[in-house]
Amino acid sequence: MTVIRDGAGKTALVTGASAGIGLAFARLLAGHGFNLVITARRVERLEQLARELGSQAGATVRVLPADLSRPDTAGDLVQSLEREQLTIDVLINNAGFGVAGRYRDVPWEKHSEFIQLMVTAPCELTRHLLPGMTQRGYGRIVNIASVAGLIPGASDSTLYGASKAFLISFSQALHSEQRGTGVHVCALCPGYTYTEFHDVSGTRERMNRLPKFLWLDATRVVEEGYRAVMRNQAVCVPGVQYKTIVSLTRLLPMGVAHRLVSGR
Repeated sequence: MTVIRDGAGKTALVTGASAGIGLAFARLLAGHGFNLVITARRVERLEQLARELGSQAGATVRVLPADLSRPDTAGDLVQSLEREQLTIDVLINNAGFGVAGRYRDVPWEKHSEFIQLMVTAPCELTRHLLPGMTQRGYGRIVNIASVAGLIPGASDSTLYGASKAFLISFSQALHSEQRGTGVHVCALCPGYTYTEFHDVSGTRERMNRLPKFLWLDATRVVEEGYRAVMRNQAVCVPGVQYKTIVSLTRLLPMGVAHRLVSGR
């Protein structure tokens, strides 16, 4: 008996695929039969991943290195896809980084790169790829957001929660717009997840002091996110602990919730 996999004949674009949630998503999608276009800044890691997925999952993997924190990169990436006649059926907007420190102390150039990568690039890629998905009657878009976008903003990561709140609202609106088209849109909102994210942002020492029950496994996160987008769920919060935190926060008066998050 032949088993037809979800991704047979389809191609997924995963940004930030060299590590963490992006890497886990690339592996999961390849396992479901999708061919892949993977992008990130670290070329060597992308090429290693392409070899792994080609040999272990039989996926056709195209490596397109890109730094999406630069204003022209998303457009250039789309042009490369068109030039190589690559049709994208699944878009995983995952690329990101954190900016540690108080907003007033960080140079604007760093904030600008952050907004470009975390807000502008996902919107631009989605705008370019969404019409084709709609026309073909099939598409899956996962925007990697965060529990931070569902609770009051915390100090020392001023733009992070704000950018994730934007992605959640953006995803919900797209989800409504695309109803009945065959295009599913989901904001995946994990809490603390074992990845390199905190090493890169310089917050690993502080994160290591958090209770172990707060940490999620990246593979588990993407499995929940994949199931959510396939059943067309607008927002997915992996983990019972984070579902509980979000629910409790929303039951509290806004001022009380803000004080709890800010530690005042």
